[in-house]
Amino acid sequence: MNKKKIFNDPVYGFVTIPTELLFDLIEHRYFQRLRRIQQLGLTGFVYPGALHTRFHHALGAMHLMSLALRTLKDKGVKISAAEGEAALAAILLHDVGHGPLSHALETAIFQDVPHEQLSLFLMQRLNVEFEGRLTLAIEMFRGTYKRPFFHQLVSSQLDMDRLDYLNRDSFYTGVEEGRPGADRLIKMLRVHEERLVLEEKAVYSVENFLVSRRLMYWQVYLHKTVTSAEQMVIRVVQRARDLARQGVDVPANSCLGYFLGRAVSLDDFERDDKILSHFVELDDHDFWSAIKNWAGHPDKVLSYLAKSILHRNLLKIVLAPEPFDEEFRLGIQELIEEKFSLPPAEAALLMISGRLSNSAYNAESQEPIEILTKKGDVVNVMEASDLPNIRALSQRVEKFYICYPKEIV
Repeated sequence: MNKKKIFNDPVYGFVTIPTELLFDLIEHRYFQRLRRIQQLGLTGFVYPGALHTRFHHALGAMHLMSLALRTLKDKGVKISAAEGEAALAAILLHDVGHGPLSHALETAIFQDVPHEQLSLFLMQRLNVEFEGRLTLAIEMFRGTYKRPFFHQLVSSQLDMDRLDYLNRDSFYTGVEEGRPGADRLIKMLRVHEERLVLEEKAVYSVENFLVSRRLMYWQVYLHKTVTSAEQMVIRVVQRARDLARQGVDVPANSCLGYFLGRAVSLDDFERDDKILSHFVELDDHDFWSAIKNWAGHPDKVLSYLAKSILHRNLLKIVLAPEPFDEEFRLGIQELIEEKFSLPPAEAALLMISGRLSNSAYNAESQEPIEILTKKGDVVNVMEASDLPNIRALSQRVEKFYICYPKEIV
């Protein structure tokens, strides 16, 4: 059977699957599940074209990894066939443990279980199934391999994951300003003492990448309407979870019902392999089906949130540079109580507040973006730039928000 297939990707054109192992990983049901998980969750409520999936993103990141490896080889970096395949497998599987509806539900049904850890669990399970052929990929993914630049290509402040999602998300949302200039950045990659660096002439390309990243966060990922929609999904799932654990009948299929009915922590995943088996059956369709059912539930809070999400009647969201004072919050809660005839505890569930924060670059990170100067020195990109842009982009910007039903206005 010919396993060296070609995908026609809307962003990059033809993407080749270079080895049989990678083809088999793509064909595996764990990876095929990513077809049923949208990359940007509810961002399609604002940008109608943003309907691409984690499957698309993983293939795109693998393609960029192949370009990066080719660039490094052309510059004299010794990369064996086994290392190349492992790096491609690591980036291909980096999101295999991602939950439904983007990041919106990572805390709604689990207790501090990051998707990166679930990806590692699934990679370890796949490694058993593939008789140890993913051992090197797992080392690269975890950052324990002796050549750290491979891990940096998979996970750092300038990795193939970020380059693809910025490229892909800007393409599907139509936000052209979000393009990070991935091609030029990849061409500027070097390896110095087994660390990933960029040539000095790439400084302005890095600035462009960071500006694109900040713009995409405020204009797309943290867009106020997207924030309202995602917070509503989190709250409706939390309400369903709390009702289910109180013994109230909350319609859901067996896999979603399993997680609604019990508290699951990272330790639970490590202790009980069955939990991971339930997790890999979850996708976006489970939640949309449940939300449709919850729209007719007798619980007022659950049904209101579910109907509002289905009909895109989103909560009004207000942004401010400072936290909202308690008097303002209590005033909103009283209006909700009056409008919906709810007791205070339930009325509080229809008011959601929180904080948005973003910095395009973390200068204090253990994985900074580093520049190899013409003199042979390696410096943080913030020091290499003769403009203040990168220093400014490293500053964290915070905004505070509060959401509440439009009906009370």
